[in-house]
Amino acid sequence: MRILANLLWILCGGFISWCAWMIAGLLWCVTIVGIPVGMQCFKLASISFNPFGKEVENEGGCFSFLLNLVWFLVSGIELAFINFVIGCLLCITIVGIPFGKQFFKIAKVALMPFGTTVRRVHFA
Repeated sequence: MRILANLLWILCGGFISWCAWMIAGLLWCVTIVGIPVGMQCFKLASISFNPFGKEVENEGGCFSFLLNLVWFLVSGIELAFINFVIGCLLCITIVGIPFGKQFFKIAKVALMPFGTTVRRVHFA
């Protein structure tokens, strides 16, 4: 079921979200100072490409807060807005609500990506 949901996810806007994360990562990697931020974008692009069956945990500290502050002002608002708008559009229909909820999860990650870990949820 998770594979089918992730395939439908790509068709319902997941590819757009993934492309936005990849472009943000490439732009951050232009400078040497931004490479760690770009690498985090590439890691979080994976949740944007197939979010079903993954869980997000925030374990930030002081350094993560400072990076999140810079991130929020430079790239976070744009990525969160893109995911929020697509999530709202998908929540118009009953069938799109699970996909919209995943976009809202990614929008939350887009606001504060540092100190965030993504792990796979195993169902029994």
